[in-house]
Amino acid sequence: MAWNKNALLRYRTIDICLQNQSRKWTLEDLIKACSEALYEFEGKEMNVGKRTIQLDIQFMRSDKLGYNAPIIVQEKKYYTYSDPDFSITNIPLTKLDMDVLTESMEMLKQFKKFSLFDELNGVIQKLEDKIYNESANRKPIIHIDKNESLKGLQHIDFLYQAILKKIVLKITYQSFSAKSPNTFNFNGYILKEFNNRWFLVGRGEGLTKIRTLALDRILNIDVDLTADYQIDDFDPDTYYKNTYGITVMNDEQLINIILKVDKYNAPYVLTKPFHNSQSLIEQYEDGSIKINLHVHHNFEIERVLIGFADSIEVIKPTSLRTRLKEKFERAYKIHKNENYLQ
Repeated sequence: MAWNKNALLRYRTIDICLQNQSRKWTLEDLIKACSEALYEFEGKEMNVGKRTIQLDIQFMRSDKLGYNAPIIVQEKKYYTYSDPDFSITNIPLTKLDMDVLTESMEMLKQFKKFSLFDELNGVIQKLEDKIYNESANRKPIIHIDKNESLKGLQHIDFLYQAILKKIVLKITYQSFSAKSPNTFNFNGYILKEFNNRWFLVGRGEGLTKIRTLALDRILNIDVDLTADYQIDDFDPDTYYKNTYGITVMNDEQLINIILKVDKYNAPYVLTKPFHNSQSLIEQYEDGSIKINLHVHHNFEIERVLIGFADSIEVIKPTSLRTRLKEKFERAYKIHKNENYLQ
């Protein structure tokens, strides 16, 4: 990385020199200018060799970085641009460059709530200006689903910084089922997003069990600088290995789910598996399939299966099949009345 930065600094320095056509530039002049620029950048003496600058000039003349700089030698000694208005900073962006910049800019803007991206704000603004000036200001092709009206999003950056700096949090929290809020110390390990909702995952003070807190249920956040952060080797990939969603259960709730998917939804389920444990058991002649999942029996897996109510049949386990059947029966009772209020 350092070599790349130094090379780019040399290209920029040579470019500045050659733009100044009020004087003549020998190879030794360019070497001196680059050495001084690197000294200012690195804060130490940097010996730039003659061969290095010669290679830099060849590189700038080429199209490897899209420069195609019109560098010529006059009187077999002096370097200059044949086009006095040329600069490597004025090279127009290609359509591909514009497309990549547009999508990159839009994706970077999704992280604007994180302070670690604060320094990107100026860069993003420059990108927007450049794209606006050099294109028809087209709309982005990539669209990321987001809901900025969700409660709790204002906590994201504070929590991120606390996790990064290993600071114990003092959280006032009230779950949907709790009658009153509760305040406790908490060691945050990760921030997790699922289904467009954010969660803080970690351990309560003195507890060994991992706990998941919904950010939209956090009423207040402070820090406890007198408490020792509980260091942990928490691995989110291992922790969520057998879980669909956010609710991790114990091994007693780990089940094998066998599903039969109709022919219309089989392609969807095959190309977008419910879980990484999904495996194909059988594919029938009519296009339907039978698959297996090895996951915790939690609320989230039930909800996704309910979403496929008329296209997926739960074969096993019986407990899950019965539970979904009861939910479908209650749903039928709710919707069977045709005399509903307008």
